[in-house]
Amino acid sequence: MDTGALTSMLPFAAMILVLYFFMIRPQMTKAKKEKSFQAEIKKGAKVVTSSGIHGKIAEINSTDNTVTIETGAGKIKFERAAISMELSKQYLAAPAVKK
Repeated sequence: MDTGALTSMLPFAAMILVLYFFMIRPQMTKAKKEKSFQAEIKKGAKVVTSSGIHGKIAEINSTDNTVTIETGAGKIKFERAAISMELSKQYLAAPAVKK
């Protein structure tokens, strides 16, 4: 390889590094946090699913990796992966406004 080919590849290598540190790596850490959040969920926790359903966990079934969420309309069975960490934290952090 001559130095001309090496210098022409340098911008591409820099772009790949920038993509990794600003896009890929943060997404991987976010996915890891989400997975640990879903694994640590306990019965009675108030959660929000990724589809926006609010409720309280009534049952956790570890054999098929599902949870049963109790909502105002009744109980619904979801995959554990459907529980959103971001939405649940926003739901718990939002102060209740009473008039």
